[in-house]
Amino acid sequence: MGGANTVLNFGAGPAKLPTEVLKEVQDELLQYGKTEISVMEMSHRSKEFGQINKDAQQAIRELLNVPDNYKIMFLQGGGTGLFAAVAMNLMGRTGEADYIVTGTWSAKAAKEGAKYGKVNLVYPKPENYRDIADQSTWKLSPNASYLYYCANETVDGVEFPFIPETNVPLVTDMSSSIMTRKLDVSKFGVIFGGAQKNIGPAGVTVAIVREDLIGNAMTICPSIFDFKNIADNNSLHNTPSTFPLYVMGRVFEWIKRSGGVDEMEKQAIAKSELLYRTMEESNGFYWCPINPRVRSRMNVPFRVGFNGGDEKLEDIFLQEAEKRSMYQLKGHRTVGGLRASLYNAVSYKDVEILTNFMKEFQKHHGN
Repeated sequence: MGGANTVLNFGAGPAKLPTEVLKEVQDELLQYGKTEISVMEMSHRSKEFGQINKDAQQAIRELLNVPDNYKIMFLQGGGTGLFAAVAMNLMGRTGEADYIVTGTWSAKAAKEGAKYGKVNLVYPKPENYRDIADQSTWKLSPNASYLYYCANETVDGVEFPFIPETNVPLVTDMSSSIMTRKLDVSKFGVIFGGAQKNIGPAGVTVAIVREDLIGNAMTICPSIFDFKNIADNNSLHNTPSTFPLYVMGRVFEWIKRSGGVDEMEKQAIAKSELLYRTMEESNGFYWCPINPRVRSRMNVPFRVGFNGGDEKLEDIFLQEAEKRSMYQLKGHRTVGGLRASLYNAVSYKDVEILTNFMKEFQKHHGN
């Protein structure tokens, strides 16, 4: 078994955290600063936590160059909770919204949104999630309150290589791709994402909301999901996920020290290209079902064995990988196969070790 510095964690979420951050958290676990208590014991109304909250918001604003006319909020309920929150805050303006369904999570979001108004699928739901229909074929409603899409489908491995064009507010779930590429925040009405993949532990969800979209919540919207209420109370309407928020702030500082979002993007491209190239050079032994033009840089699903995969061989692959301290490579339960998640805390060296193992495994099992 590997130690804390040798285990390779390719989990899709909760996912690997930077070792530097874990050590910082460990050092402060029993006593934060001069408080003589842990962050886990600290009042969310204290000046110390108030500074933690302020610093985390400011770090997001700096790292993503968020314009002044956007509010940064921290909520609970994960991305799934935001599926409902988005609809309850925005859909009431016209009673309908457009959804682009490209995978498991956008499909769930559309299903949730339909509880609060009319959901228009801009193109028919595909039989499998392996591509994104050309934008020229989309049927957008001129009456839509917003256009919704998932920037990166964690389960299926489909990622948008572009920002959709629309004349209505654009809403995106960036749970598994936030802080991994530069983007123009001003093109969006709402950006949200659970922290547990690229920016922290599970328990806190980030929402970046344009100010003109705040204040339109349906009467049925719970106060903890009402964007105006959350913004007015600086994300402190109720007790927030204090400890996850603190850890997330540490991750933001690590991203800054590591070169910012620019460097995260460069690393994401390099890591994913290495893994995809290894598959392409395997003569079909490793196979990724996703159209190359929309393959995810974050979540790479693949099969082992020729002719679309061999489940018995994949089980052996997982067993051999774990012997080498490589964990959480099993694919999502609804998709099967294998999946390697290459989030910010996963280094290029980690991916090199994985691809070297893949080549070695093919030598022994590829005949």
